[in-house]
Amino acid sequence: MQYLLKTETVYILLALMMDFLQGDPVWIYHPVRGIGLFISNAEKRIRERKASPGRLRLWGLLLWIATVSGTFLAVYGLLFIAARIHPFLLILLQILLIWLGLAARSLERESGKVMMPLQRDNLPEARKRLSCIVGRDTESLERESIIRAVVETVAENTSDGVIAPLFYAFLGGAPLLWAYKAVNTLDSMVGYKDERYGDLGYVSAKMDDLMNYIPARLTALFLILSSLLPGYSFRESFHIWRRDRRNHKSPNSAHPEAAAAGALGIQLGGDAIYAGKMVQKPFIGDERNLPEVEDIRKVHRLMYSATILFALTCSLIHALISKGGDLF
Repeated sequence: MQYLLKTETVYILLALMMDFLQGDPVWIYHPVRGIGLFISNAEKRIRERKASPGRLRLWGLLLWIATVSGTFLAVYGLLFIAARIHPFLLILLQILLIWLGLAARSLERESGKVMMPLQRDNLPEARKRLSCIVGRDTESLERESIIRAVVETVAENTSDGVIAPLFYAFLGGAPLLWAYKAVNTLDSMVGYKDERYGDLGYVSAKMDDLMNYIPARLTALFLILSSLLPGYSFRESFHIWRRDRRNHKSPNSAHPEAAAAGALGIQLGGDAIYAGKMVQKPFIGDERNLPEVEDIRKVHRLMYSATILFALTCSLIHALISKGGDLF
């Protein structure tokens, strides 16, 4: 059943097209909610044991293994059953599962909700909507800071929510894509470096860094290539990425953020308030221009362009590998 880990390129492209056109289908229960429910229930059980810090790290490892392997096997099992029923059902399920794992349109839609009140100079509403997509405190943010936060979120999530899932879909089909989504969900729920999650989420945070290492750099590459489009700066995108790609506590986040900052000619990063505490963060990019609402639209276009270029590149590589396999 190894073929269940190989998805035809056309199915991945169809799933991507569905995401571009529709976003997450509202008529189906999203698997991320199920993964999140499992993690939440497992954490509750672990907390009841009142384990020592060392034991918490062990429980964190077991939580990671159970969540990721369980997700992989669940998706693989669904595909196995579908293949036994009818080949066409297998095709439909592969497309649906990959579609559900992509977030380009949802990212545009949610970040666009911040853009609308900004256009009406309604900063309180913009701050409120921004708080739904970022972890920082938004109550005191001014117009330029709100725009910076949106651009940062779109740039970073171009990797986490679009390029990385596609990368793993091309490598191992829907099962590997959803194993990655489980890793990402674990990090978002328990991968914090604070007193509560520092031990329980240690493995989840480290594995998320590892799983995103290649996709984050590929995202930066394709954002830089996309900056060849009119209205962006290819030269600055490459320059800022090369200079500022390490300006973040995460080993991955600054790569796409730096590429986007250079392409747009704005400065990202800087100090931010989280849970009432000021967190010092280095700047990314040069402030050649003040952030404007139009920069949100421009980073959306960068995201879509980078995604299309990446998908076409992977499709070409797939085709060449398949052709090479036929020759030998």
